[in-house]
Amino acid sequence: MPFYLLQATVNNAVNYFPIAMQALFAIGLVVAIVIGSNFLGPRRNTKEKLQNFESGIEIRGNARQPVAIKYFLVAILFVLFDVEVIFFYPYAVNFRNLGWEGFVAVILFVSLFLAGFIYIFKKKALKWED
Repeated sequence: MPFYLLQATVNNAVNYFPIAMQALFAIGLVVAIVIGSNFLGPRRNTKEKLQNFESGIEIRGNARQPVAIKYFLVAILFVLFDVEVIFFYPYAVNFRNLGWEGFVAVILFVSLFLAGFIYIFKKKALKWED
C-alpha cells in the first residue's frame, strides 16, 4: 500500500485523539505516583533529615557573605556568548539555501559578535584579578 494512502486527508480533532489520550495518561501517571508515594512512603522527620543540605559540607557561619562581582560578570558573559553561538546552528544547517544574503547576514553577526568581545577584552572584564 503506498504511503500517501495512509496519510489523513482532513485535519480534524479525531486525528489528535491519540495524542490527547497519551498526554492525559502521562499526566495521570505522574499525579498517581506523586500522591501514591506521599501516602505509601515512610515519614521519619528527624533533626538531621530536616536540616538544610549543603552538598555534604558542614554548615558553619553565615551564608550571606559578599561574593566578588567579577564572578557574576564572567557568568553573565558566558551565558551571553553561549547563546550567541547557538545562532550559528541554523546558518550551518541552511547555508546553501540562504545564499549570499545569508552569508552577508552571518558576516555582520560575527563582526558584531567580535566587536562586543573586543570591547569586553579591552575593558578587562575577563581579568579575574583586581
